[in-house]
Amino acid sequence: MLLGFASDEGVRRNKGRVGAAAAPNAIRAALGPLAFHLGRDVFDAGDVTVKLGEEGAPGDLEGGQERCGEVITSMLDAGALTVTLGGGHETAYASYLGVVDSERVAGARVGVLNLDAHFDLRAEDRASSGTPFLQMARAEAAAGRTLEYAVVGISRPNNTLALFRRADELGVRYLLDEYATRETAESFVEDFLSGLDAVYLTIDLDVLPAAVAPGVSAPAGLGVPLDLIVAVVRRVVASGKLVHADLAELNPSYDVDSRTARVAARLVDTILG
Repeated sequence: MLLGFASDEGVRRNKGRVGAAAAPNAIRAALGPLAFHLGRDVFDAGDVTVKLGEEGAPGDLEGGQERCGEVITSMLDAGALTVTLGGGHETAYASYLGVVDSERVAGARVGVLNLDAHFDLRAEDRASSGTPFLQMARAEAAAGRTLEYAVVGISRPNNTLALFRRADELGVRYLLDEYATRETAESFVEDFLSGLDAVYLTIDLDVLPAAVAPGVSAPAGLGVPLDLIVAVVRRVVASGKLVHADLAELNPSYDVDSRTARVAARLVDTILG
């Protein structure tokens, strides 16, 4: 089941390049020409839309995340494998709300695997595309749990020392982009999955090299090769533990020949396959 989260508000608050609200339809357009080889029916539930705000009049990102989470929960409880098409990476907190409220994961040990150049653990007064995983950590702590969070593709130059310290304090596991090979990435992911009953996979397209994914808010200076990202996704799917996935940060305004949208579509096909 596909669900769009048409939101730029988190990116705007994070002072990034807006345009990700148009991503769900761009990914759908790239999915359309692909040959269908999937062994499942695929349905599209439309979009949850967040109105873009401005300084002094912020958009209702928090309400949009709650609405999106409610739709995800209902689809998960109906037995679907759900994939959300973001939107900025504020999409991740909407996904989290949908997963943790689902009866399918009640009592299960759930982990969050992020393929991303950034931790997105910023401590801010308002939610943004840079805060979702700290929001998750705080929500889990309030529920008496610890967030099981791992990231593949972290860029050392693009995360402050304070963010690395926060990640260490929260017990976040991470693999730097410069050390990501197929062997290290698959081993890292296998180790993370081994302690979980279920996993939510989130893919920020800025984890990829800028030449492969130019249409993002923050193009990567190095990035993780696409074939490695596909291998990781396949490993997660093969585990049988995947309950929900999302893709974030496609910005069609900055895409070149729909390159990034095509990559996103290929990743959706891999997730559903």
